[in-house]
Order: sequence, then structure tokens, then C-alpha cells
Amino acid sequence: MNPNVIVVGGGPSGLMAAIAAAESGADTLLLDKGDKLGRKLGISGGGRCNVTNNKDAAELIRFLPGNGRFLHSALSRFGSREIIELFESFGIALKEEDHGRMFPVTDKAKTVVDTLVNRVRDLNVRIRVNQAVGQVLFDGGRASGVELKSGERIAAGAVVVATGGKSVPHTGSTGDGYAWAELAGHSVTELYPTEVPITSDEPWIRDRELQGLSLREVRLTVLDGRGKAAIAHEGDMIFTHFGLSGPAALRCSQFVVRTLRQGKGPATVAIDLFPGESEEQLAAAWMAAAREEPRKAVKTLVRQKLPERMVPLALRKAELDPEAVVAGVSKGAWAALAALCKSFPVSATGTLSIEEAFITGGGVNVKEVDPRTMASKRMPGLFFCGEVLDVHGYTGGYNITAAFATGHAAGTAAAASAFASSAVDGAEGN
Repeated sequence: MNPNVIVVGGGPSGLMAAIAAAESGADTLLLDKGDKLGRKLGISGGGRCNVTNNKDAAELIRFLPGNGRFLHSALSRFGSREIIELFESFGIALKEEDHGRMFPVTDKAKTVVDTLVNRVRDLNVRIRVNQAVGQVLFDGGRASGVELKSGERIAAGAVVVATGGKSVPHTGSTGDGYAWAELAGHSVTELYPTEVPITSDEPWIRDRELQGLSLREVRLTVLDGRGKAAIAHEGDMIFTHFGLSGPAALRCSQFVVRTLRQGKGPATVAIDLFPGESEEQLAAAWMAAAREEPRKAVKTLVRQKLPERMVPLALRKAELDPEAVVAGVSKGAWAALAALCKSFPVSATGTLSIEEAFITGGGVNVKEVDPRTMASKRMPGLFFCGEVLDVHGYTGGYNITAAFATGHAAGTAAAASAFASSAVDGAEGN
């Protein structure tokens, strides 16, 4: 017997779509080309799974810079509150950490994956793993099922594409759904990496002078070739052998990509090492310290505020002799050092590849998808959810929230569409 709904992809959006479709009464088949469900979910949040972020819909959208407004309807009906309530109804206790991030009390992503998979099984969803889909089938102007790469064809009243993007491909996200969308008449916007480390060709980066140095609560600003700020984010970061990483850098990465793609480069990431102080305050503090200990070496005094490993580089850039005594340093020199520390420039050549990114930017054009139901506006019976859509957010539970919200909308609507199609077919057969 053929299912009412086929969900292709067993990640967070696909699992939620299968649950929603089955809860709506649809006979549901969940297909995944891997050997187990929820692989990407299982490594999310550093293996702890940040299931959502405890913000209302309007706030969530602010942290979804990639077409977040498209999700207004979906998040209003199935947002963070509903996600939290759902997991609690399954007996999974959640805890709130910094910035609203919600984690299972167990601190294990496996808890989340097992809970969703068990719910899918409890709803009698048919699960078939190691089943790669070759194409989505269309008949009579609507999605009619799928054909597996084995050649097997499976008919259905509705198909939900939840195949993910092209990031973290070892979890199964290899961009399969984009070609199917295009066959159905959709456009796919240019794909690019987001939430990914930034690369730089600065000599001191290549020489690994600061490799491994972490900075806490700094402010990073992405500047274009004219010095115009594209975005700024505060948080932690780390210098690597190829550039910048850490939460603040990851959040800035998509704006580096955009600046370069739009021909507004070169791109620069300016690091404000002291976001809580102005240039004037910083310079004044160094001058006051110099007056108190005029015979102290410049490098020793500067080390009192700057991370020790940054001191030689900062003094080189500010053209200050590290061995000179502070009594001989002019007011202008202290002001120049303060200005450098408030906007420490790092040239950005781009980012690591899309395969090395946490999230894929771009995807199925959301202008061609109904924001209430995730239904294709080009092909009846076809639905999209999760990262295959041109929707993305920052790390911190926002992308998983988007996946759950779009999956819930798609699964619910796919069930209704399948029933409606069946009723029409039945009426035409009479």
C-alpha cells in the first residue's frame, strides 16, 4: 500500500515533518539515504544539541538574517515555546543557558535524536534507511511520489523534501534536493557557506604568530572596501593558522562572503579588543599608568591590558619600540595604539568551503514557497522544509528552530494536501 506522504531526509526538519504528517492522520513514509536518522542533529551544539532558543517569534527572526521574515507564520504557530512544550511532553527536561539557548538536561544530543525517532516509530511512520532517492516524480501537474536510485518507484499524494543543504556532507547533506526543486520549476539561489571560519592572508596569520589565541567578549565588524560596516557582532573568537574562528567570527562570516560576492571588497574584519571602553578612555588609562611608572618599558605597560601574545604585533603595527621607556611616548602615540586596539584590522580573503561550514546559505527561493505551509507555488503536492530552503540563521539554536518550524508546517500541510488529492481522485473515479 502506498503512503499518503513521503518525507525525504531524516534530519531535524524531516523528523518533525514526519511526526506532523503522522499526527495529522497521514500514512507516512520517511526515507533517508544514510544508515541512521538524525545524524546532523546528533552532532549539533557540540554534541549536546541546542534544540531551540527561548525567544519569541519576532526575536527569533532577528537572529535569522537569511530570509528570517519568511518564517514569521511558521514560527508564530510552532516556535520555541511549542518546541519546548513538545519535548517536555515527551518527558525530556530542557535547561536554558546563556543567550536563551535550550539544551537537554542530559547534555546529550542522542537524547533528542532518540526521542524524535521514537516518536516517529510510535506514530507508525514507515522508516526506510539506506534508501537514496534518485528523483521526485511528477504526474498530472503535481508531485506523485519518488524513484529510488535502485529503480523502485513509490507513489504518494504529497512529497516533503527535507534533504538539507551542502554543509557537513558526511551527515548526508549533499544538496540532493536542489535538482529536484529545479525540475519542479523552482529557482535555487546561489549557495554559499555561513557560520564558517574566516580566512586571511595576513603575514602574521600565515606565520601562525597568534594561532590558538582566544579573545573573550570582543567586537568584530565586517568592513567593505570603502570602510562601510556590513555587520558587527560581540562574542568570543580565536586566531587560527588560516584566519579567525569562534562564535563571533562565525556570525560575521556570511557578511564577509556577501561583501566579496557583491564586489564590495576587499573585506576587512576589525576587532575591537575593548568594546566597553572608548579610544579616549583607553589612551588616557595608558597615559595615566605611564605617569605613575615612567621608567617602565612600553611592552611591559601595554601587556597589562593586551593579551601578552598580541603585544609584539600591536606595537609593530603602532610603530612603537617595545623596549622604549613609557616616559618618552607621546600623547599621539598612545592615541594611535588605542585606535588600533579599538579597530584591529584583519584582511579577509573569504571563508572555508561550504562543505566545512555549519550552515548553507542560499537554497530554494522562498518567494516560490508558501510561508504558511511550505508548499511549492510551482508544483502542487510538493513541500520543502529545513536547510534546503534559502533560510539560515546564526548558531545558538536558531537554525534548528527554523528546521522544526518549517518541518512542522510542511508535514501538517502535506497530510492535508494528500487527503485532498485522494478525495479529488476518488470523486473523478466515480
